[in-house]
This record gives sequence, structure tokens and C-alpha cells, in this order.
Amino acid sequence: MHVEDNYRRPLLSLRISLTTRCNVNCFYCHRDGMVPSSREISAIDVKNICRVAADLGVKKIRLSGGEPLIRRDIVEIVKGINDVGFRDISITTNGTLLEEYSYLLKEAGLDRVNVSFDTLKLETYRFITKKDYLERVKAGIKSAVDAGLHPVKINMVVLKDLNHHEIWDMFEFCRENGAVLQLIELLKTDNCPDMGIECYHFDMAPLEEKLSRIADKVMTRKFMQDRKKYYIEDGEIEVVRPMDNTKFCANCTRLRVTPDGKLKPCLLRNDNLVDTTEALRTNDTEMLRQLFLEAIRRRAPYYDNESC
Repeated sequence: MHVEDNYRRPLLSLRISLTTRCNVNCFYCHRDGMVPSSREISAIDVKNICRVAADLGVKKIRLSGGEPLIRRDIVEIVKGINDVGFRDISITTNGTLLEEYSYLLKEAGLDRVNVSFDTLKLETYRFITKKDYLERVKAGIKSAVDAGLHPVKINMVVLKDLNHHEIWDMFEFCRENGAVLQLIELLKTDNCPDMGIECYHFDMAPLEEKLSRIADKVMTRKFMQDRKKYYIEDGEIEVVRPMDNTKFCANCTRLRVTPDGKLKPCLLRNDNLVDTTEALRTNDTEMLRQLFLEAIRRRAPYYDNESC
């Protein structure tokens, strides 16, 4: 069973932001469009949300933040989702705590992991994150691969004159360590303050033209904004372009959950949230189901043919 919204888009994926807290301070971070909140849903809340999501046809769960591994109950959260029956559970993390948790998370039922990691140079890492965790992140990536999490994807935000010249070095690092490189074009949204980050925007179009020429194989991911995956020898590069276009919205199959338990129909909007507080407090499964259906009803493309 798959539930579709009014635009014939099925709901297949649930992205749960477990916290707005983070132990690094990347200057370009838009906090996944989340409004800061002091309340964080419990492991039981997450499990109950996922149980209803599964009944509505959701197949994939992604946990994110902030930094989700800050949650001391992160292993319990993953185990609860696995107990519901999900077999595609992933986490997006900055990797600073990954070495400590990789094997525990794999045992609990985690399938794959995305690590936000923009540079192999210590000074550049310090500039971006304001921290000295470079070697810790490298160790976490290797630990995740060793633990059997697959795929391990490295999310590299490409920044002009800061790290764009490291793309091929990062590709070699990923290839040597059994990871996949995802190159992310810098995104600026209305949900973050203007911090003068436009000067770091790097146009990915010329790079994609080069990748198309040298790749052994190219694959298009239809439900992921028609983004391309380029296979080069025994390595893999995926290019993630900004989502301010009609293709992203037309192919969106996601619903999000905020750290305080609200259902968020659109990443780029905070004015149509559905509050699940009462349903979670009273453990009312039917109420929670109806709130999910309301959130699905509120899903609408942020960008359509008239707005782009």
C-alpha cells in the first residue's frame, strides 16, 4: 500500500531529524530547514511514528539532525525502527562520533550512512567546522566501512576557492576506503540567515560535463531529481544539485519529522507543519495515522512550472 498526495506522488521515505544540536559549526549549514527546538522526541515516539509510516507504505527511514549521534539513545532508536520491520535505515552524520558507534549501529539494524565531510586538509576543516575533528572523521568513515554499513557515502559540499580543487583527492580517498563520493552544490534557502556564502558557490555544470565524458557508466536516479551517478573505474561519484527546481519537487517522495515531533510536508516550508504532540503523548495510533494523512494532504510542490 502506498499513499499518494494530490500530485500523484507516493510517500516512500521518512526523514526524521532527531535533534537540532550539533558538535560542529559549519558556516554554510541551513539546519535542514528546521526551526530550533528544545524538545526532542523519545525513542518510543520515533518507533510509534515509524510504525504508522510503515502501515502507510513508507519503505525508507533516514535519521538526521543536527548531529543524530549526539543522542545517547541513538542505538535504541535504530533498534526500535528495525523492530518495526524497516530494512532500509540510514543516518546522515558529521562522522565525529562514528568510530564509537559504527558496530553498535550496524548490530542494531542500521543499513547505511552518509558522512558530511568536505575536505582532507586540517586548516580547511577548521575553517568550515570551527573544530579539529578531521582525523576522527576519517577514522569514523573507515570504521563504518569495516562494520559492514553499505554504502558509506561522503557528502562533500563543494565550495569555490576553498575545497573545489580537492574533488579528485576526495574521490581517491573514497575509492581507497570503499566509500561513495557525493558532490553537493551549495544551497542557500530562506530558512537560514544571509551569511555571505554566495561567494563560495561552485557551478557544477562543467564538472558534470567532464564526468559524462570520462565515466565508464552513467546512471540516472529518477526519484532523486534525475541526479546522475558516474562510475569511474572502481569508484563512484554522484552529483547533487540544488533542489530549487521543478524536477526535485515533482519527484519528491519524502515526508519529514522535526525534532519535537511535528510532521513537515516540505523541506522549504515551516508554515504547514502538523503537530503530533497529543497523539504521541496519549499513544493514540489512529490519531497519529490521521495526522499523517493530513500531512500528506498538505504536501505540494514548492517549485512548480509557474514559480520557476
